[in-house]
Amino acid sequence: MKRWLFRVGLWCAASLGCLAPASGQQAPVTLVFAGDIVLDDTAGALIQRGQDPFAGFATLFKNADIRVGNLECVVATTGSAGDKNYTFRAHPRVLPVLKRHFDALALANNHSGDYGRTAFAEMLRLLPQAGLGHFGGGMNLKEAHTPLIVERKGLRVALLGYNEFMPRSFEADADAPGSAWSEDEQVVADIRAARTVHRADLVIPVMHWGWENEPLANARQRQLARKMIDAGADAVIGGHPHVTQDIEHHRGKPIVYSVGNFVMKETDNDRQRVGWVLRLRLDAQGVQAFDTRVARIDLRGIPRPDLSAPSPCWQRGDAQVGQCRNPD
Repeated sequence: MKRWLFRVGLWCAASLGCLAPASGQQAPVTLVFAGDIVLDDTAGALIQRGQDPFAGFATLFKNADIRVGNLECVVATTGSAGDKNYTFRAHPRVLPVLKRHFDALALANNHSGDYGRTAFAEMLRLLPQAGLGHFGGGMNLKEAHTPLIVERKGLRVALLGYNEFMPRSFEADADAPGSAWSEDEQVVADIRAARTVHRADLVIPVMHWGWENEPLANARQRQLARKMIDAGADAVIGGHPHVTQDIEHHRGKPIVYSVGNFVMKETDNDRQRVGWVLRLRLDAQGVQAFDTRVARIDLRGIPRPDLSAPSPCWQRGDAQVGQCRNPD
C-alpha cells in the first residue's frame, strides 16, 4: 500500500496539483528525462505531415517543470554522412515539435556527429533559435563541458552530458565543435565547478555509456557513476544500451544506468522496444523520489505509454527501488 500511495501522490503532484508541500517547505521540482530520440525517417515524416511522435506522452511532459531528452541525431541540412552503419540527420522542421515537449536536449552521444562538425555547428545555432537548451556539446571544448543551468521555483539544476561510446573522434576540441567525452578527472572537475562557479543547487550528469543490449551495467559504468556521486552529483542518468538497465543507489543518491530508447525506429529485438520515461522529484537536498512510465515503442519507432506495466519507483529513505503500477 505504501508504494501505491506514493505512486498516486507523485503523479498527482505533476498532473493535478493534489500533493502540496508542507507549510514552509519549498515546492518540489519535477524533472522528466526521456531516452534516445531519433527524428529522421518515420518520426520525421510524421512531423512533416503535421503529426506528433511524442503525443502519447504530451500530458506527462506538459506537467513537468523541466523536460529533458537525449537527442540521438543531428538536426541540420548541411554535412555529409560518415562511414558508419547508421547515420541519423533530422530536418530543422522537427524543432518546433521538440520545443513543444522539451526544455533541453543532451547532445553527448555517438550519433550527434554523424554528419560532421559543420552539421553539428548548424544544430548548435538552430537549437537556441528554437528556444531549446542543450548540454554535452558545444562550439569548443569549454562549451561542451559547461553545464546548462535550469532554474525552477528557486532551485538551480545543472545538467552535464558525456559520451563514452567509441570512437572518440567527435570530441570537441579547443577550437572545434563537438561533444563532451567523459575523462574521469574532467568529469569530477565539471561537477565541482557546477556548484562553485555556476552556483548550482543540484548537479545531474547524463551519460551515454555501456554496451548495447546488456540488461546490467558493467564495471566501468558503476565505477564512474560512483565517482560522480562522490564528486557531488545528486543523481546519474544513463542511456545508449538501447535497453533498460538496473538501478542502484550510492550514498543515498540514485543511479539509473539506462532508460532505454524513446523514439527509435532502428530496433532489432523486443527489449529495445521498451523504455522508461524517468521522473525525478527534486528539492534543495537532492532527489526526493523518482518514478517511471513505461514506453512501448512500435515498429515505426513511435512510443506509447503502457499504464499497466510495473515500473521502478523510489522515495528518499527507502533502502531499495520498488516496482509500481501507474494508476492513471
